[in-house]
Amino acid sequence: MAEDPRDDLGRPVPVPARVERVVSLVPSLTEAVAASAPGLLVGATKWCTHPADLDVTRVRGTKNPDVDLIVRLAPDLVIANAEENREPDLEALRAAGLAVWVTAPTTVPGALTSLDRLLRHGCRLPRPRWLDEAASVWREPYTGPRRRAVIPIWRRPWMAVGRDTFTGDVLARLGVDNVLANHPERYPRIDIAALPPHDLVVLPDEPYRFSRDDGPEAFTAPAACVCGRHLTWYGPSLVTARELLTAQLAHAS
Repeated sequence: MAEDPRDDLGRPVPVPARVERVVSLVPSLTEAVAASAPGLLVGATKWCTHPADLDVTRVRGTKNPDVDLIVRLAPDLVIANAEENREPDLEALRAAGLAVWVTAPTTVPGALTSLDRLLRHGCRLPRPRWLDEAASVWREPYTGPRRRAVIPIWRRPWMAVGRDTFTGDVLARLGVDNVLANHPERYPRIDIAALPPHDLVVLPDEPYRFSRDDGPEAFTAPAACVCGRHLTWYGPSLVTARELLTAQLAHAS
């Protein structure tokens, strides 16, 4: 008998030979599954906004999923993320007899590998063409000048991207080095007046909706407002993320 495939945390997941019903608790993974196998998803969170026409049962949010509703949907697989979802919720789903697959990439290559494993071994799908396109887009290394940036993700209180994050790796591959990459925390609270030297502020529009009118005024360095989906999601958005983010970073002011 073949062994159960393992998710990103190395946990065996009892995935059936044929997967026909999937619940996603992660917006980027919702988009990835929907782009690869329309109709496979039966449930997703209220934050799952792509594709825009996704018509599935909404199971509340990433931090407070409706476990009972998910169980009633009888999915063959629930897909989650170690950072976005709470372990007690995932344990409750496992205790109810559901197969739960957890992703945990912190780099672009890691995300591409994670997506391949999830889609092929978790969802029992062929490798999608968009994943090959994304791998091709990110294959060539960045060779231009480099900048040093702080990447806020929240204000009141101010918080920023710290160590070992997918977001930080995306930016590093675009020539932008996170000045808090060696911080002991992954998403530390920050004192703007005590930040390390930097020449750029990268302001994504999620999870906090930074904009030209909300965020840049707090910093003295030039600010680039960027698409949070392309900066923080790993899925089909990786195909266009490099070109889009490069353009947005070039318009820092």
